[in-house]
Amino acid sequence: MTTSARTSARTEPLAAGETVLDDATLVARARDGEIRAYEQLVLRFQGPMYRLALRMLGNKGDAEDVVQEVFLVAWRRLDQLQEDAAFVGWLYRMTTNRCLNVIRARKPVADVELDQQESTGSAGRPERAAETSAQMTALTGALDQLTAEQRACWLLREVHGRSYEEIAKAIGATTTAVRGRIARARAQLAEVMAPWR
Repeated sequence: MTTSARTSARTEPLAAGETVLDDATLVARARDGEIRAYEQLVLRFQGPMYRLALRMLGNKGDAEDVVQEVFLVAWRRLDQLQEDAAFVGWLYRMTTNRCLNVIRARKPVADVELDQQESTGSAGRPERAAETSAQMTALTGALDQLTAEQRACWLLREVHGRSYEEIAKAIGATTTAVRGRIARARAQLAEVMAPWR
């Protein structure tokens, strides 16, 4: 891999006093057996993968199980990854697919737990807090009404900022299908959330 490809990824320190390493470099080191490098990758990406799994599954325990399984599988199959820089997309794809499998294996859960933190503007204002809570409840219900694939596409695009191409790879569909699912999800969510505009 070229140096320019490695430096284009996000960088964070490996430990105090060590040089800053990008994701691709950590992946290369982890592939060579450096457990500490893989631990750094887990620390960087377990949060985003957990939030995605939680929003897709609506259950903290299931989300934790999925994320743990994804990182174990990624460690075991790291040698199968063709490009070190593709690691993050690979994690999103594995997490999304595992969540879709869990959803297909069970009935959809009615209470999706979104990050229901009040905005700083609602502090001390119970009416604003109640309105925010009602909006989150409405959004949770609206997300529940989407198909698993629509929910995955919408979350990957709107919450995690993934490209249409990355989403297509993650769910095994064409970019056209992804755009259609996101458009349907947006229309359905907009209809449900119209009273809150």
